[in-house]
Parts: sequence; C-alpha cells; structure tokens
Amino acid sequence: MKFTTHKDIDAPIDYVFQKVANFDGYERQALRRGAQVDRVDGMGPVRVGSAWDVAFTFRGKNRNLRATVTTIAAPEALEIDTVATGLNSVTKVDLIALSPKTTRVAVSVTMTAKSLSARLLLQSLKLAKGNLNKRFAGRVDDQVGGIEADYRRGS
Repeated sequence: MKFTTHKDIDAPIDYVFQKVANFDGYERQALRRGAQVDRVDGMGPVRVGSAWDVAFTFRGKNRNLRATVTTIAAPEALEIDTVATGLNSVTKVDLIALSPKTTRVAVSVTMTAKSLSARLLLQSLKLAKGNLNKRFAGRVDDQVGGIEADYRRGS
C-alpha cells in the first residue's frame, strides 16, 4: 500500500533539507508523545545506516520498530526503512528546487506486510484509503507548512 503527496513551499532547498533531516527534532517529538527512542549507532551525525529502536503503545498494545536511514543525498533525497513486527515501510522524501526560493516536497510511504495479521491490517487500510490519504496529505502539509513558517520568521 502506498501513500503519496507533494507540496510546493517558499523556502530554499538547502533550508528545507536541513529541516527535513532534523532527526534530533523527531526524537524529541516522539519522546514528548510517550515513546521510548534509542539510537542504535551511537551519537554523531546521522548518516546512511543510522538507526533508532522505538517502543510505543498503539491501540492498547506495545509496539516496537526499527527505523534505519537508507539514503541521504543532500539536498535532494532522504529515505528511511522501518521494520515493525510483520509490517515494513519505506518513507521517501524528495526535494526539487523549482526556483532559488521555492522547493517542491514530495513524500511517499510504501507499506508491505510480512505476516498474516499485517496483511489483514493493510487490507482494512485499503478500504479507507481515500480518507487515510487525505489525513496523510494533511500531516505532510502541516509539517512543510511549519518549515515554510520558520523560514519566513528567519529561524
């Protein structure tokens, strides 16, 4: 199952990539929401192979996943593979400079099932794909809208 969306924002590509690749910010965001986040490869700059183990509660069950950076091609692309129990996903963020101060952000998430329960989950998600795609696009719009607002404020 695949979700895709894109949005054009008024910010230079280098600035957008810096914000999209802010993994420390994502860690803090997950911690604020009650997840336990452990970086597997130690400290230092994020690079291909950097990984995080994340534990959280979702729908009353404890869940665990590992997120691994598989591509960093600054300032154009970022890819993260996520492996959870029975469900794998690949998140790709592609940035395209439309002008010196305008960037197109394209985000896609592809999920694949590796177990029967994950297949059943994906099947139920397919039934609600239209609604889920709108929610996904809304979340991406919120994130890149925040990046655009930060750029306008000069931070």
